Amino acid sequence: MKFQFKNLSLFLFGLLPLALFAQQPKLSNFRPYDKSGMNMFETGKADTVPFNGLAVRWGAGFTQQFQNLKQENPGAVGSTTTNRLFPLQNGFMTAQANLFMDVQLADGIKLNVTSYLSSRHHNEYWVKGGYIQFDKVPFKGEFWDNLMKIATIKIGHFEVNYGDQHFRRSDGGQTLYNPFMDNHIMDQFATEIGGEVYLQKNGLFGMIGLTNGMIKGHVDSTYVTALDPNTSRNPSLYLKGGIDKKLSDDIRVRFTASLYTNSSQAGSGLTLYGGDRTGSNYQNVMEKAPLGAALPAYTAAAFSGRLNPGFGKKINATMLNAFVKIKGLEFFGTYEVARGRTKNEVNDRKATQTAAEFVYRFGKEENLFIGYRYNTVKVLLAGFTNDVKVQRSSFAAGWFLTKNVLLKGEIVTQKYVDFPSTDYRSLGKFNGYVIEAVVGF
Repeated sequence: MKFQFKNLSLFLFGLLPLALFAQQPKLSNFRPYDKSGMNMFETGKADTVPFNGLAVRWGAGFTQQFQNLKQENPGAVGSTTTNRLFPLQNGFMTAQANLFMDVQLADGIKLNVTSYLSSRHHNEYWVKGGYIQFDKVPFKGEFWDNLMKIATIKIGHFEVNYGDQHFRRSDGGQTLYNPFMDNHIMDQFATEIGGEVYLQKNGLFGMIGLTNGMIKGHVDSTYVTALDPNTSRNPSLYLKGGIDKKLSDDIRVRFTASLYTNSSQAGSGLTLYGGDRTGSNYQNVMEKAPLGAALPAYTAAAFSGRLNPGFGKKINATMLNAFVKIKGLEFFGTYEVARGRTKNEVNDRKATQTAAEFVYRFGKEENLFIGYRYNTVKVLLAGFTNDVKVQRSSFAAGWFLTKNVLLKGEIVTQKYVDFPSTDYRSLGKFNGYVIEAVVGF
């Protein structure tokens, strides 16, 4: 154990020079990948960076984890044979890394391309997406000048702006924004091809988005199933509105409401709760591994500890978020209701998720923090007759050595409630701790 923690410390301090490299160019309306990017949501319109020609900024996120988790499923029939859990030992996870390229193409026009260099789900290089953002347009006229003072347009293959949680989540190697180890149990994240239009003024904002509703491009033929003859590949429509205000130097409040809907996606399927291509930060926990069978590959069992409701054909989801910061104390809350089904079902199912985070940041520059999160999901899964629940409690603490370097740890307990005895998660539970060394720049 001492040797393992020594290695973690050496890794952390060995990455310090990376965060202290040459001066990066400044970009307009940009969310930094270091500590200064925390608690930022949509980019604003306070463009104070003059355009002096094409500027390219490279950034990265690195995360190395150490895990010590225990698990059990005493309620499952065959818990030591057919419903056995993946045998766990404590140890390091494979390091995850992201690469960011941000380019100021013209005054008020920038490009982002994000790639995963290494992650749980894809150990190989994988492009997350890319988009162009317009905070100004190359059209002359008072109308366009006045419009773009409050408008932003985003076009490309990007992270869908549904809810506020995705701004705080861990994303492969970029885990610096998240005070905790992993994201919500029902992880609201997807990258899709389309566009978003924003209007924002005096702390009020609204957004409308339209995408292909799929994680990637799709030109394949669709087919009829026995229960669903609809082969339409409808676009996804989503809306968001809210208020984000600083009431004083010490008080900030933000409240938002979001809607995401698609009545029929018969292509590669909707992935609002399964669009992550990196994986969770609880490795191989509560994964089924029958005795005598080959263990599931790490890349295949990449989403441990999460629960996907399986709304692949149809979905209607709404989310309410609240963020309040009073000096060093932060509250972030989520209430979400989603309904949908797969293409092999007739009736819609329902999922409900709530989460509450309390984080206290202290020290001269708020470089230290402690936090608690409670997250619960209630859902009727496909093929089940009754709702099941998953409940998670997390205690976290962290230390920013610099604005680019973070060491954080979490003690977590997660329980699986009301799963039938034939399911490998019946009376399931995992608990323990995870430590992360993080660099972002």
